[in-house]
Amino acid sequence: MEFSDAVPETPVVPRDAATVVLLRDGERGLEVFLQRRVAAMAFAAGMTVFPGGGVDRRDADASVRWAGPEPARWAQWFSGTEAVARALVCAAVRETFEESGVLLAGAADGVVADAARYADARPALVSRELSLAAFLEQAGLTLRADLLRPWAHWITPVQEKRRYDTRFFVAVLPEGQNADGATTEAESSAWQRPEEALADAEAGRSRLMPPTWQTLRELAEFTSAAEVFATERAVEAIIPTLVREGDRIRVVIK
Repeated sequence: MEFSDAVPETPVVPRDAATVVLLRDGERGLEVFLQRRVAAMAFAAGMTVFPGGGVDRRDADASVRWAGPEPARWAQWFSGTEAVARALVCAAVRETFEESGVLLAGAADGVVADAARYADARPALVSRELSLAAFLEQAGLTLRADLLRPWAHWITPVQEKRRYDTRFFVAVLPEGQNADGATTEAESSAWQRPEEALADAEAGRSRLMPPTWQTLRELAEFTSAAEVFATERAVEAIIPTLVREGDRIRVVIK
C-alpha cells in the first residue's frame, strides 16, 4: 500500500462504513474475530481486519424490523443524523452476517441461535440481489440493535484516494452461533486474543491498519466480553495524519 503526505486540493469525500468487533470469552480470556483480507482487494489488501464494509443505500430502509436503541440514540452516540445512524447499524448487522455468518437478529423466541439455517441468503446479500430489510422480512426476523454498542469513529486520512467514514461497533458472539471465514474477501479467519494479534503484527506475521491496531490495544485491557460490552465510551471522530520522515510516511494519531 502506497501513501503520500501531499494533501489534494479536493479530498475524496469519505463513504460511510461500519466495522464490527466480534467478542467472545475463550479458555485464556477475551478473544476477537479477525480476518486477513485477500491480496486482490482494492482497499486494505492483505491487512488483518474486523468484519465490516461500506453502507449500502438500502441500509437506510425504515421498514427494517428493529429492536433495541432507536436510530435517534445511535445518532447521538455517533454525532450524526438519524438516517445515517439507521444505515450504519443496518450495515453493521448485514456486513457481519455476510463476512462471518454471525447474525445479530432474533425472532419472538429471542436471538437467533443457529444462523447457519440462513446461509443461503449470504451470497444474495453480498451481490445486493437481496436487501437486509427484505431478508429480515422473509425470515421473520428482527434486527437486534441491542446486541451492538458504539466503540469508535475513524475517518481515512485526506491523502487517500479511497476514503471511509467508519463507525466501529462491538458485539458479543450470540450463544449457539459460530463465526466462519466463508467470504471471498478474506483468505483466512480466526479468533485471537488482542495481545496475540498485536504480537503477530509487531513480529511481521500480519499487518494492521491504525484503527485495528488501536482497537486491539484498547481491548487488551479487558478481561471479558461482557466487560467490553458494558463499557460506556465517548465516541469522537479520529482522522490520522500522514507525516513524511525522510523516505518514509508515518501515521500520526492525535
